[in-house]
Amino acid sequence: TATVPKITVLIGGSFGAGNYGMCGRAYSPRFLFSWPNSRISVMGGEQAASVLATVHRDADGWSEAEAEFFKAPIRQKYEDEGNPWYAT
Repeated sequence: TATVPKITVLIGGSFGAGNYGMCGRAYSPRFLFSWPNSRISVMGGEQAASVLATVHRDADGWSEAEAEFFKAPIRQKYEDEGNPWYAT
């Protein structure tokens, strides 16, 4: 039996199941290096904002302008908190 170190290097985006499949933080790699322009989160900001807006729009009958107003702060939050400096 061999003990192989788990080493992870994030260069671009690491989102959702791909994060787990490629030995993301949840699998406790021995070394995890994030390139300064990488992003890590459960999903991308645009995708998260669109899903949440769709749920609210279907329930409340929003216009596109109202949906965009709702989505902007969600995208910004994902952008701010998905960067490697925040994620460390």
